[in-house]
Amino acid sequence: MKKNQNSLKKYIVADKYGDMSVEDYLKSVMKVASRTRQRLFRSKNVFVNGRPVHTKQRVKGGDMVAIRIFADDSYGVVPQIGPVEVLYEDDAVIVLNKPANMLVHPTGQTERFTLANYLAGYFQAKGQVITIRPLHRLDRDTTGCVLFAKKPEYQTKLEAQLKCGTIHRIYRAIVMGTGIEQKFSDGCINQNIDKVPGQPNRRRVDAKGKPAITHFKLAKNIGPNSLLELWLETGRTHQIRVHMAYAGYPVLGDKMYGTPSRLIERQALHASEIHFQHPVTGQMLEVTAPLPEDMQECIDKLNTFWD
Repeated sequence: MKKNQNSLKKYIVADKYGDMSVEDYLKSVMKVASRTRQRLFRSKNVFVNGRPVHTKQRVKGGDMVAIRIFADDSYGVVPQIGPVEVLYEDDAVIVLNKPANMLVHPTGQTERFTLANYLAGYFQAKGQVITIRPLHRLDRDTTGCVLFAKKPEYQTKLEAQLKCGTIHRIYRAIVMGTGIEQKFSDGCINQNIDKVPGQPNRRRVDAKGKPAITHFKLAKNIGPNSLLELWLETGRTHQIRVHMAYAGYPVLGDKMYGTPSRLIERQALHASEIHFQHPVTGQMLEVTAPLPEDMQECIDKLNTFWD
């Protein structure tokens, strides 16, 4: 199997960062994630001018700070052969089209048959050892784009984009009802979301919760339903589903926040696009996942019935 060799990542400290602690320099300038910093310092793989240092060591302008980049030695999950639809791939990232009825990664008692397991199997079949690093999640029955980083330094850069809102995820949803564009004329639902007491898997709109902002625009009316395009400023669990239910336009087929539908066996929600800055080249990439068959069939049936 092909493994990347360990290497050193080096920075020359600019004068303006003089007298900063090494840990703060790694965090603020080199954008090294917290867990990675801990691992680096524990294993004495942070260097200033060629010598290993501790977290409180101060740096000055002109110093060379270096960290050892560890090669991946495991997938982090059990590799399995299964469905992997690649939408985009290069040496830094891979974007997959997640099918319905599948978790993004193992959680709780589910250790296998997730998108992460199948991606590990995909890498294994190619003779590559790459730790599985999803940048975000989709609900089990939501389909579409999921972005993975192939190296920790790329994960760190992409997580920074997520935090500052420069990774854009666009969704398509069929919702029950029409007229949402009149009810929310600015195309925005700004309502905090919190957990439901005693029901850890459910969420609700609650002023005491975390801020959540969903933007939408009407794509078309389909009989008594609406096809929406949505994008998020925040990434709360079940955000679109909770906001749509709160607005009075639950996602079609959403058994948790709406009602089951004879037209589709799951919530009609699809992550159709993801836009992000490539962590190596800096180029803006736009990756698209086609509308899944069950949602297209649902639209066709509605069009046929209401034409």
